[in-house]
Amino acid sequence: MSPRQPLPSLNALRAFEAAARLRSVSQAAAELHVTHGAVSRQLRALEEELGLSLFERDGRGIRPTAAGHRLLEATSGAFSQLRDCIASLRRPQREDAFVLGCPGSLLARWMIPRLQDLQHDLPGLTLHLAAQDGDFAPRLDGMDAALMLGQAPWPAGWQVHTLAAERIGPVFSPSMHGAHVLAHQPITAVLGHALLHTRSRPQAWPAWAARNGIDADKLSYGTGLEHLYYMLEAAVAGLGIAIAPEPLVADDLVNGRLIAPWGFVETDGCWALCTAGDQQDPRVAALADWLRKQLA
Repeated sequence: MSPRQPLPSLNALRAFEAAARLRSVSQAAAELHVTHGAVSRQLRALEEELGLSLFERDGRGIRPTAAGHRLLEATSGAFSQLRDCIASLRRPQREDAFVLGCPGSLLARWMIPRLQDLQHDLPGLTLHLAAQDGDFAPRLDGMDAALMLGQAPWPAGWQVHTLAAERIGPVFSPSMHGAHVLAHQPITAVLGHALLHTRSRPQAWPAWAARNGIDADKLSYGTGLEHLYYMLEAAVAGLGIAIAPEPLVADDLVNGRLIAPWGFVETDGCWALCTAGDQQDPRVAALADWLRKQLA
């Protein structure tokens, strides 16, 4: 039997798989938390070791050659199996905590207030909540699932459990200057106000305007805040009109901290519970069912 050929370095293969999948050295470097130059050096070393060209230019990006496609299929499958194996070794028992990632605003305003009900309804589920600001990693690294507001197209390989349609609408505090008069005006009255907005969801106001037949170019923006949570707190403080997903302000509407005189409309987005890969964890289905009932 002939001796086995040594494999290239694991770092080189990881750099190749990320660059080939993302079609970008820069994005691969960001995902791997290394420099652009480090990825480039790994790719050059791998091509020299194999004696093959693995990439070709594609506009401003790159794309795998025929040989690169073959290696991408092999490395993607190998790394996926490794991740699944490591995950099973780290979580040998179902009693271990289920790591649920979700945006910080959603976590603070919706998930945490419902934790007591969750623990009562699903006593066998030990949950660990992880706040996630910014985009989720393609493989939801370190998480069993992610609860989010989003819309198609979803990242390749995700299992997406749709929970409810997203509904958004303008909200403001009854203590805001002129709130009583504004609450009795037609929906177009928002055009006369500087609107609170957030960098994390810049499409929210235009999407709402389109659903209500309002020219989004006529909207006037006032104070901008980094996250949805801060924007809603600003609205509660009477600082202006915010645009909000209905479930995140439902409790505030009930206790009178906010009012929504024009109601809420559906968008193209949805509430979703997402997992990466083909895991068949029964806790995902149980949690998805519970979330659907809470959002109904």
